[in-house]
Amino acid sequence: MTASRPRTYAADPLAVRLAVAIKRLRARFREAAWAGGVELPIAHVSVIKRLRTDGPTTASELAAAEHVTHQAITQTLAALKRTGIVRSAADPTDGRKSVISVTPAGNRLFESAIASRDAWLARAIESVVAPREREALEKSIELLERLAAGRPES
Repeated sequence: MTASRPRTYAADPLAVRLAVAIKRLRARFREAAWAGGVELPIAHVSVIKRLRTDGPTTASELAAAEHVTHQAITQTLAALKRTGIVRSAADPTDGRKSVISVTPAGNRLFESAIASRDAWLARAIESVVAPREREALEKSIELLERLAAGRPES
């Protein structure tokens, strides 16, 4: 009796091209987002976004959600606290814990970065994508959304 081996996939040129394009686009997003303001490492942006989306939480819960060590999240939060982007307060249900939240200044910084990114993307689409290509872009976005959600064609 032979053990079954997991299926392996050769590097699909289409998958490689897509991965490279996404990586380059993400780099452009970061550049555009912080073009007019303070530049933050992507780990800091990720933490701010998670706190804005999920609401206040503990450092341990944040580390688990971000898939980083407690030491890494502690360093990130210390930097964000120093700049006034996040704050901590005693947990109302357990005084031994602290709850981390985004400050109004952190919210303004994040919203400014998102507005810069969105404006850059609108300008890029306008200057790079021809009107006759808009429908193809729309279809491509639908495919990317399905890939991101991990769902097959319906």
